[in-house]
Amino acid sequence: MIVSIGETLIDFIALQEGPLKGVKSFEKHPGGAPANVAVGLARLGVESGLVSKVGDDPFGDFLLERLRDEGVRTYIPRDPERHTGVVFVQLIGAKPEFILYDGVAYFNLKPGDVETSLLENVEAVHFGTVLFAREPSRSTIFGLLEELSGKVPLSYDVNIRPDLWREREEKMLRDIEKALGLADIVKLGDGELAYLKGNGVEVEDFDFKLLAVTLGEKGSELMSGSIRVHIPPYRVEPVDTTGAGDAFTAALLAGLHYSNLLGAEGIDEEHLRKIGRFANLVAALSTTLRGAWSVPKMEEVTLMKEVRDLYQRSRR
Repeated sequence: MIVSIGETLIDFIALQEGPLKGVKSFEKHPGGAPANVAVGLARLGVESGLVSKVGDDPFGDFLLERLRDEGVRTYIPRDPERHTGVVFVQLIGAKPEFILYDGVAYFNLKPGDVETSLLENVEAVHFGTVLFAREPSRSTIFGLLEELSGKVPLSYDVNIRPDLWREREEKMLRDIEKALGLADIVKLGDGELAYLKGNGVEVEDFDFKLLAVTLGEKGSELMSGSIRVHIPPYRVEPVDTTGAGDAFTAALLAGLHYSNLLGAEGIDEEHLRKIGRFANLVAALSTTLRGAWSVPKMEEVTLMKEVRDLYQRSRR
């Protein structure tokens, strides 16, 4: 099982394009980057779980029901003090921009909310940056990561949300550096890579087993040791790119799982290319539907070569 740790929330996606000021109606979707990855993994046939926290409210009910319907194992207590997280999403073209709300349940994740023994026996643990932004979730997640480092492969999606770090950008950079030092597998976008480099954080100087950089319409780059490959994009007509990066991450981890490479010290060029093509394909297909839980199910894509190469190999 691959377990994600972090936020699950409600995405209110604008039904009209343009700035939120002029939007009159929204559509409710489940979301949150780690939750998106957990659902993506489950849809791709990989057993997955999610550690998070929701409020004791109707939105919490909705998220727990949807996660369980998707086959994700939930390790998610209810918080009587704080409401379930929400985010408002505006679409300009197919590109989303976000307003993320503060003071919500997932920022109140405490050490007692997490079953540490569970995490020590999983195939990998995936996490992001959002929970670093507030206490007690920051101390909780870093405590877990430090305890798991070297025992379980750690996957990190940098996923920078500047609104959560206003006037604390230096603190954010130090926390990201700390997380990069603990991670085995790292995914980030080219804009995030440039931002970190411009602020003195050289991501490629860290010793990862796998580094994946998404390049939008240009595809992606995967690096393992001295091997670096460019993966061309899979072309579609996008409707909504909300969660596309999370779909890529889910497929990346699923590809490693099916190749029996999640705990590997290094990955050869052939496997990097196969896993990268699979991740690009799944991410692209996810943009043809609205909402972040739009990863296609494995049975829908097993006839495609990018999937067949990985899926059938794992069953020999």
